Amino acid sequence: MNKTELVAAIAEKAEISKKDAEKALKAFTDVVTDEMKKGEKVQLVGFGTFEVSERAARIGRNPATKKSIKIPASKAPKFKAGKALKDTINA
Repeated sequence: MNKTELVAAIAEKAEISKKDAEKALKAFTDVVTDEMKKGEKVQLVGFGTFEVSERAARIGRNPATKKSIKIPASKAPKFKAGKALKDTINA
């Protein structure tokens, strides 16, 4: 499912226009992104948690040249599914 299909599904499910559904989806992604930029997590009970994962700096190896390279520390977005979502998918 791509963004256009998601907007159409939201509009149909919530019985709102596609324009309003797109605004709501944009607002949701903006809020989640802003909170994660601040290092906060967004928890939706029953659905899951969006959070930031810290990756430590490490030494890696270039497989083509076998040369060691430094991989800098970084942050990565992470989603952890909630129990209700897992149970629904596995039912």
